Amino acid sequence: MLASDATAVARWRAQRLETAQADPDRRTELLRQRAQATRRDIVTMIGRAGLGHIGGDLSITDVLTVLYHHVLRIDPEHPDTPDRDRFILSKGHCAAAFYATLASAGYIPHAALATFMEPLSELSGHPNRTKVPGIETNTGPLGHGLPVAVGEAIAARLTGRDTRVFVALGDGEMQEGSNWEALMLAGHRRLANLVVIVDRNRLQQGARTEETNALDPLDDKLAAFGLEVRMVDGNDVAQLLEAFAPSTTGKPVGVIANTVKGKGVSFMEDRVEWHHKVPSPEQITLALEELA
Repeated sequence: MLASDATAVARWRAQRLETAQADPDRRTELLRQRAQATRRDIVTMIGRAGLGHIGGDLSITDVLTVLYHHVLRIDPEHPDTPDRDRFILSKGHCAAAFYATLASAGYIPHAALATFMEPLSELSGHPNRTKVPGIETNTGPLGHGLPVAVGEAIAARLTGRDTRVFVALGDGEMQEGSNWEALMLAGHRRLANLVVIVDRNRLQQGARTEETNALDPLDDKLAAFGLEVRMVDGNDVAQLLEAFAPSTTGKPVGVIANTVKGKGVSFMEDRVEWHHKVPSPEQITLALEELA
């Protein structure tokens, strides 16, 4: 298993402190800068590997950045401390964004990102908790992460911990029935320590979600299952900071994060082919220039 990077952890701690002490405008700017750095890592990783799901990686980046650089109660040097908050990336095919974020927090060395998708690399195409610190559960088959998160939230309540559990799902993933079973239980048990984040970029493999199996009105559906629903611009870090605040109703929080697939790279934005298309060397150069 990969190990934490002490230098990177120290830098992350300093960044977290600066972000926490900054005024709201400065905090927003710091988080935007961190997200842009993560996007550059994602483009570089996928370009080098020739594999990945770059569109969804870029849409979820702001969510991951806000969580790991401000919201989550975590310790990268002690990733299994019992009182930590939990994060589960249910849309596990967007592992590149997850790995880049973990590296930015020092969970793994930044140099390890160069091994993404190589044979026998710890950084495979889907997150593996036995190989990468900071990963709570293996994901990839869609519809599994939310049921695990519900179990984690119940476990925290039973053991008296004030742990919060965050889980990020793709909107196409919401077509999996297991998610709705888990939501029904979460609402019934009023798991106020659970935050369900839907990366609502409206594109899945091959088509738009509303053409494949319509989700709207997703806010009404989540509310009907007993969630406190918050609909925000999922690429606006200021709105995400508000969305990730604790529940005000004693219900699980459902964040519909309206995002743009391929966010930050103009020729990828809101285009279905970039679900899993890999950029050419020339396109990598153009993307990195836009993200500079």
